[in-house]
Amino acid sequence: MNTKLFKISFVFLSFVSVLQAQQVVPISKSEVLNKVSENNQSLKISNEDFKSARADYRQTNAIFLPNITASHTGISTTNPLMAFGSKLNQEILTQNDFNPALLNNPDQIQNFATKLEIQQPLINIDGIYQRKAAKAKMEAMSLQSQRTKEYLSIEVEKAYMQLQLAYRGVAVLEKALEAANSNKSLAENSFKQGYLQRADILNVEVHVTEVKNQLQTAKSNVQNASNYLSFLMNDESYVIYQPSDSLAINKIDDKNNVMISQNRSDIKAMESVTEAYEAMNKADKMAFLPRLNAFGSYEIYDDQVFQGDANGYLIGAQLSWDIFKGSQRIGKAQKSRAEFEKSKLQFEQYVSQSQLELNKAKRALTDAENRLHLTSLAMEQSKESLRIRTNRFKEGLEKTSDLLMAETQYAQKQLEYYQTIFEYNYTQAYLDFLTKE
Repeated sequence: MNTKLFKISFVFLSFVSVLQAQQVVPISKSEVLNKVSENNQSLKISNEDFKSARADYRQTNAIFLPNITASHTGISTTNPLMAFGSKLNQEILTQNDFNPALLNNPDQIQNFATKLEIQQPLINIDGIYQRKAAKAKMEAMSLQSQRTKEYLSIEVEKAYMQLQLAYRGVAVLEKALEAANSNKSLAENSFKQGYLQRADILNVEVHVTEVKNQLQTAKSNVQNASNYLSFLMNDESYVIYQPSDSLAINKIDDKNNVMISQNRSDIKAMESVTEAYEAMNKADKMAFLPRLNAFGSYEIYDDQVFQGDANGYLIGAQLSWDIFKGSQRIGKAQKSRAEFEKSKLQFEQYVSQSQLELNKAKRALTDAENRLHLTSLAMEQSKESLRIRTNRFKEGLEKTSDLLMAETQYAQKQLEYYQTIFEYNYTQAYLDFLTKE
């Protein structure tokens, strides 16, 4: 039993040592942005989506470019029709081949044909609109990829400030723990001199333990924030990052008059999607019109493989018109019309929702600015209150419970102040994101 307990203790201590020895890497926000732009998986996925849409658009080149095929076919037959036609193609037909006995019961013949075929679309109206739809979709994916990059920029801003906030929390709680330990020593001296009771000492020790727990949670927040930055940068090392600068108030220009821009990449992407649906609806309507295609072929025949003693060509044009295909085309046109109308409604809803988000962000910025002033004032007041109570406690004029309450309140007000700075800075960044062109 003792051996098992020793092994468990050894493993636990080794794990703790590994955590304590985990590498701390300083990093700046610009470095994070560069690594995210190079390695982020969401950006890569968005880029592949664009490539897929571009490939769909390039496929529509088929409405302008010819379709060229080449083939080489070899047969051996005694079929009367095939045998006569093969001799005719090889230009070896003689008078004797018209003998009814030979026509009805020919000898075995080999025929090898090399054929080059070309099909050239001339008029394909529905294909032109399908090409327009594919181009609009490609442009939408390009704009969406740009918006993804903008979104990741503000996500980096937020994650980096969360790391800064986590380090601020650790600093506050480390000072709080230092003050708690100092007051604990004072309380123990007072207890020895008979000025305090045992219950007061226990309250002080409980307070120290609570601060230690809060400090451990704050350190875990540093790890969590660092891990999220690693995720954004697609870095599997998952080291502990330390920001090169600390959390501070970012003062920028007045944001009350900013507006949603119609040139914002995601809004223009929605416009392109609507254009794509409109073009598809027109394409379905144009499917009722005829199509004109040209075609041609050049053929070489022989009774030996890859030879060509006889040749010929064929050229022509075809006007085709699917007059009625049940109700398939009618239903397809109606469906694409409904999708087009739906996309217009979705676009209007998206712009309206973006305006709603902007209004909320403006109010949030005003609220954060007011809280910033109030939390700063509350922090200074709680700091002064703690200083007074600490001095009175040293002189034996203050209750232990009041001192502990003052310590807790000061640490809490500091954390609230830095949290408000985070909210204020992030709201400004979010407003920039919403109004970016």
